[in-house]
Amino acid sequence: MDRNPNLRITDFNEVDLGLSREEVIDEAKRCIQCKKPRCISGCPVGIDIPAFIQAIADEKFQDAADIIKKDNMLPAVCGRVCPQETQCQGECILGKKDLPISIGQLERFVADFERKKGAKCPKCAPATGKKVAVVGSGPAGLACAAELARRGHSVTVFESLHEAGGVLMYGIPAFRMPKDIVQYEIDQVKKLGVEIKTNHIVGRSVSVEELLGFNAVFLGTGAGLPYFMSIPGENLPGVYSANEFLTRVNLMGANKFPENDTPVKVGKKVVVIGGGNVAMDAARVARRMGADVTLMYRRGEADMPARLDEVRHAKEEGVFFMTATNPIAILGENNAVSGVKAIKMELGTAGDDGRCSFYPIEGSEFAVEADVVIEAIGQGPNPLLLRMLPELTRNRNGSVAVNCLGETSIQKVYAGGDVATGAATVILAMGTAKEAAVAIDHMLKK
Repeated sequence: MDRNPNLRITDFNEVDLGLSREEVIDEAKRCIQCKKPRCISGCPVGIDIPAFIQAIADEKFQDAADIIKKDNMLPAVCGRVCPQETQCQGECILGKKDLPISIGQLERFVADFERKKGAKCPKCAPATGKKVAVVGSGPAGLACAAELARRGHSVTVFESLHEAGGVLMYGIPAFRMPKDIVQYEIDQVKKLGVEIKTNHIVGRSVSVEELLGFNAVFLGTGAGLPYFMSIPGENLPGVYSANEFLTRVNLMGANKFPENDTPVKVGKKVVVIGGGNVAMDAARVARRMGADVTLMYRRGEADMPARLDEVRHAKEEGVFFMTATNPIAILGENNAVSGVKAIKMELGTAGDDGRCSFYPIEGSEFAVEADVVIEAIGQGPNPLLLRMLPELTRNRNGSVAVNCLGETSIQKVYAGGDVATGAATVILAMGTAKEAAVAIDHMLKK
């Protein structure tokens, strides 16, 4: 159940209130316990989904939590932000003729139940004496660190920012991912023995030599380098990347200025460029800070990569969608943003990826008034660390090249998450990190 849109745009409290105890039990009882459960293969971290659902149906919520945490130490996070509809729920056999099991909501309920009563810390294997460095404390870094700690290794996580959590803290707004819940699950990872050092930049406060002195290294630095459209006017004051805008609000409390001394300009009229979850996040944050928001996307609404729930929430909260529209310039007056010049697009046939091609319609240019523009068109790996390790082989898009085990071109250095795959989802980052952790464990125990 969602909170009333007219109320929720006045604060940053969580929008989705989740299911009740009775609702999750009834939902769990719908599961037919397939002999060959496809939902497990649809989960990037391989949770035994039928088992934890059966435990819920039997009203054994702690047992359900224990089952989930065998494979995922961030269940409250994943229950809220995973795109279950295209992963585990997308594989649910009930979805062929009816509604699939609401796996994400069940996972969220179990995680919240355990947190409220006091979470149990899973047991770790005996200490191996091996030391592993993890660079980055986002979903990939946390997943890798947790897996290695449970296998008995000593893990130190280096985080450049002043708070751990990566995109969970700086990228996803509190109304989607409450920060106290993120911090609680980070604390659970720390209880496994993982040490997290914030304000530590590899190559600056931590030397490359010190890093490579560990028995193994995992790079999980994510994709924090924003992309821009390279159109006229992007250098005007009032143009943000979604990355900067959301970081200022989520991690640095700019929405509470001047109480917090990190300002962010949010004018009366904001244009957000993009159609993914990050674009929806930026648009919804701007709405909560009092702006009229127009979201421009070059394709049709059906082609938006954002989750359907995020699109629905944005519309309910008053974000105006302008699809089949592509910005071609940012307009300015007196050294400030005054609007966006855009052109209408003609949508063509769907390609191999199922998304429509698009073509500009000659003579259809028009202008939209705006005093702030937020670009949310994607991001790539942060180049700072990669420059510190020039021996790393890179892909054409700048990401770190890895093999199926997560191994890089440098011996005993592994990578996973967005730094290796390009910008993706939280759970996919965790999945690749877990695979790398298993490979690291095997390497260390040889």
